[in-house]
Amino acid sequence: MSERGSIAILGTGLAGMGHAGGASEQEIIAQAASQAIARSGLAKSDIDGIITSSLTSPWWVMRMAEYLGIRPKFSDSTMFGGSAFIADLKIAQMAIDAGECENVLICYGATPRSAPSSSKINQMRAELDPQPYEHPYKAFNPVSSYALAAARHMHQYGTTRRQLAEVAVAARQWAQLNPDAFAKKPLTVDDVVNAKMISDPFTALDCCLVTDGAGAIVVTSAQRARALHAKPIYVLGSGFAHWHRQISCMEDLTVTPAVDSGRKAFAQAGLTPADIDVVELYDAFTINPILFLEDLGFCQKGEGGSFIEGGRIAPGGDFAMNTNGGGLSCVHPGMYSIFLIIEAVTQLRAEAQAARQVAGAEVALVHGNGGVLSSEATAILASSL
Repeated sequence: MSERGSIAILGTGLAGMGHAGGASEQEIIAQAASQAIARSGLAKSDIDGIITSSLTSPWWVMRMAEYLGIRPKFSDSTMFGGSAFIADLKIAQMAIDAGECENVLICYGATPRSAPSSSKINQMRAELDPQPYEHPYKAFNPVSSYALAAARHMHQYGTTRRQLAEVAVAARQWAQLNPDAFAKKPLTVDDVVNAKMISDPFTALDCCLVTDGAGAIVVTSAQRARALHAKPIYVLGSGFAHWHRQISCMEDLTVTPAVDSGRKAFAQAGLTPADIDVVELYDAFTINPILFLEDLGFCQKGEGGSFIEGGRIAPGGDFAMNTNGGGLSCVHPGMYSIFLIIEAVTQLRAEAQAARQVAGAEVALVHGNGGVLSSEATAILASSL
């Protein structure tokens, strides 16, 4: 069994944020990976493990290892959707603890804004492998699936349209403090509510961005990390769960597999929600953080809307959440969870600029989401053991 804090994150890297300017997916991943390796205290020749996946290529880990000039002892490309790169922390931990490798590069990047090939490929896959209970109705997925969850939460618990909008407004306020964020135009609750309707109750501003971007992290054992980096960030606990693939097969539209992934992560870390200083949640749509806050234990089921309202999750509020601007305002190149990890590391190392830095942050929770609330991955990171 993997032990609490047995691995640590060394370097991180970002590239191609927002618009990659004509660079390919492989190019921006290589740029992010080069940064992460350079900041890790290692050389590229020290990297003997690689974990990556892609929305468009089943051969991606082989392509990237070849492109980067890495001959790994361990590699993995398990595809869980957007939660994958937090789930990868568990895979890296098991590989390192088992002695399969020592230093793992986890990386991802895509260019759906400048070269929108992924949407065409996903459309082709949907035609070739249709979801039998939904495909005949031509649902506008993934938006309509998440809209179903939002509508049910509103009906069952009284969550309001304006509470959903507050998630987007807070994300935009954090993005305005982040030089890497894509969307910085001022945003109000009324702007969100009155924007173009996409899938009731969601307007365009309840939905994540479509941007380019790449991220990378280097992970090693905690023992090696202390000799390599002045501020290693320890993975105290992690968990992963998936219950369904199609939204029509979800037993309860208001309860996600985050219940299981969070329980596993907290149990391994030996912590509770009260111990967390900063929270980074996958906000593909404004309902997501509300569901995850409930399922991870930060509030009771049905209380997520009231928990976040009144500017509580915005800069200056008492609950620091999605401090880079999230998928709603910072970056979202098809899959997002690696950027959650990178932002959490930035906060725990006190490297965020000015008002974006959460004072005294020592423990962070990151939570990734894949599919249509299908796969959930949670990790708890800390600046010390």
